[in-house]
Amino acid sequence: MNERDDHRPIVVGIDGSRESAEALRWGIEYARHTGAPVQAVIAWENTLGFGFVPPGAHSLEEEARLALERTIQKVCDEEAAPVPPIERKVIRGHSTPVLVEASRGARMLVVGDRGYGGFAGLLLGHCGENCARLAGCSVVIVRDGRAG
Repeated sequence: MNERDDHRPIVVGIDGSRESAEALRWGIEYARHTGAPVQAVIAWENTLGFGFVPPGAHSLEEEARLALERTIQKVCDEEAAPVPPIERKVIRGHSTPVLVEASRGARMLVVGDRGYGGFAGLLLGHCGENCARLAGCSVVIVRDGRAG
C-alpha cells in the first residue's frame, strides 16, 4: 500500500499543555506530507470525588472540550500553510487507556514529552512512556517541536 493511500488517522493526544500543542503541530505537518487525516483526542475523568463540580463551573467534559478547542485554534492560527481537517474527540477516561484505545487502527500516535499530569521534572511523561509501550501503532513523542 502506498503511504498516501493509507487513510488511517494520525491520532494526537491533547491535554491543553504547550507540549500537546507541539505534538499537534508535528501531527499536522506529517499529515500534510502523507495525506492522512488528523484526529485530536483529549481525555477527561472525574477525579474530584463524589461527582462534585463547583456551582457555575463548566462540567469537566466541557472543560476538556474547551481545552481541546483552544489548543487546536492556537496551533491553526500560527500555521502558515493550510491545515488539514481535524477530527475532535473528547473521551471520558484516564489519558493512557484512552490514547491506547484510539491508537488501535491508527497510522500513528503523537504525544508531547510531558503535559499537565505527573511530575513536571520528568524528561518523558508517564502517559507518553505508557503509550510508547502499549499503543497499537507507531508512537512519536515530540520534544520542543522535534520528534524523539
